[in-house]
Amino acid sequence: MFVQPAYLADLLGPYAPYSTWIYCAIGLFVAIVCHRLILQVMGVVMIPENRIGLVTKKFVLMGKYKMLPSGRIIALNGEAGFQSQTLAPGVYFGKWIWQYVVTLQPLTVIPDGLIGLVMSKDGGELLPGAVLARRVDCQMFQDAEMFLRSGGQKGRQAAFLTPGTYRINTFLFEVTLAQMTQIKENMVGIVTTLDGAPLPEGQIAGRVTEGHSNFQNADAFLAAGGCRGLQPQVILAGSYFLNTWFVHVEEIPMTEISIGSVGVVISYYGDDGVDISGLDFKHGNIVAKGQKGVWAEPLGPGKYPLNTYILRVEHVPTTNLVLNWANARTEAHQLDKHLSTITVRSKDGFPFNLDVSQIIHIPMVEASKVIARFGNMNNLVSQVLEPTIGNYFRNSAQDSDVISFLTTRKERQASAKEHINAVLDQYNVNGVDTLIGDIAPPESLMKTLTDRKLAEEQKVTYDTQRMAQETRQDLEKETAIADIQKQIVQADQGVQIAERVADAAVKKAGGDAASVKLNAAAEAERTKMLANAEAQRIALTGNAEAEKILAIGKANAESYQLQVNAMGGDNFTRTKIAEIIGKDKVKVMPDILITGGNGDGTNSALSGLLGMKLMEELGGKVTAPVAPQQPITTAPAKPFEPLA
Repeated sequence: MFVQPAYLADLLGPYAPYSTWIYCAIGLFVAIVCHRLILQVMGVVMIPENRIGLVTKKFVLMGKYKMLPSGRIIALNGEAGFQSQTLAPGVYFGKWIWQYVVTLQPLTVIPDGLIGLVMSKDGGELLPGAVLARRVDCQMFQDAEMFLRSGGQKGRQAAFLTPGTYRINTFLFEVTLAQMTQIKENMVGIVTTLDGAPLPEGQIAGRVTEGHSNFQNADAFLAAGGCRGLQPQVILAGSYFLNTWFVHVEEIPMTEISIGSVGVVISYYGDDGVDISGLDFKHGNIVAKGQKGVWAEPLGPGKYPLNTYILRVEHVPTTNLVLNWANARTEAHQLDKHLSTITVRSKDGFPFNLDVSQIIHIPMVEASKVIARFGNMNNLVSQVLEPTIGNYFRNSAQDSDVISFLTTRKERQASAKEHINAVLDQYNVNGVDTLIGDIAPPESLMKTLTDRKLAEEQKVTYDTQRMAQETRQDLEKETAIADIQKQIVQADQGVQIAERVADAAVKKAGGDAASVKLNAAAEAERTKMLANAEAQRIALTGNAEAEKILAIGKANAESYQLQVNAMGGDNFTRTKIAEIIGKDKVKVMPDILITGGNGDGTNSALSGLLGMKLMEELGGKVTAPVAPQQPITTAPAKPFEPLA
């Protein structure tokens, strides 16, 4: 064991038992330090992997380049001073400690989301008016010698370092970290460049420049002749590597045109355009898109990445727009927030208040003309609508008393609509409707009208009460009638039944009469027809029979004539009588012979009877003569004796 001196034991105190290990650690440290010193003395330099060696040369004993040129701080040709070349990780010889100082410098790291802005402490002078040094090929500032020999300029550099690890000679370059530029959704970046050519005369923004990758390549922008100042181009949502020494970005919301409206663009930037509004429109220039003035074509509903620093968008409603002249009502568009109830004075000297609503419509094709004429919608309201409507109703009220104005409200509203529409047509605005709202006459007049109305209402109340009493009387009457309704119904039904029975009887009698009449007419017609037929038959039959009889008679007559001529008249008569008696078996003598005598015994009575009987048998009718009143005797009949 080592023998510890007393002062060491006192120094170590409670750590004295560990003194061996402490001595060993101290010895190792001394060995390392001495080793490093030994290596430096031998001119050997070791650069670790995570370091870079910056070399400073103290002096130069021999050679052409001993001192740095005036104005330079970095040595390119071995001059004394800060050397442009750096030492990468590794082992180097000949770096004697009495001539060189090697400083170990950490690597330059650019984290994600950041960029490294580089400032050069040495190099050429910037061009007059330039703010940033132009890019040169120098391996992203990792080769200082190449930077200086390629014409690199001192000052702020247009180029920058993106995220990564770099071996940067900090004797020449100073690196400052800056945030990447991020544009959020529904936002737009307004760019102002800090370097470039001056703005064109009469312009508020630079000319449009292409090929600079959204201002991320400052050298390309400057090489293309880009102007410093406000830029007409914008950048949209996203992340960008923008050199904040080169551009300044302001984030603003995108321009939104809501549904039911259009956006009329008023551009303050661009070439002076040709007015395309026509000869009839003399209230401003309306130009094509991209030119200075009011654009003829408005923007439809949607979102637009517009640079509102070089142009302005006026929102023009294309739906029906309601404006209220009323103290207690304002629409959401706020165009009528300065309008108030119209105070007018009537013909009879009464002042009263009037609420009015005006509905207008601006066609999309006329929106640009309206803005070119007035500048914005508020001016349209204040310069045209407010004086037009106010003056019309004031003039209209002076021609009428308050009561007439109230009672002719509908007619005045129609007249106001016609007049105001004609005025608005001159300003490229369509009038849809004019509506009269609340009318507030003076209280004194309203009290008179109220008293009159109360009296009228009282009259109506009394009439109503009277009608109620009459209705009550009618109700009681109807109630009484309802109580005897059953008897009335029965009586009515009896009357109706009797009437219907009588009507039925009358109708039946009429039907029977008509039936009999028809039957009689038919029967008469039938009888007539039968009689005519029978008459014709009889006539025909009689004619035929007559002709037959006539023929037979003529034949018999001729036969009788011949017989008479042959037999004589008396004999023929007797013969025919005998034939008849025999043929027809005529009973010549009656069973009872009634005779009456006149006392003289003659047979005159018998002769008469026989004659009568013969005539009866022959079909003739003989009226018996009345015999004189004589005694009647009954005698047996004698046999018939033929006539001589």
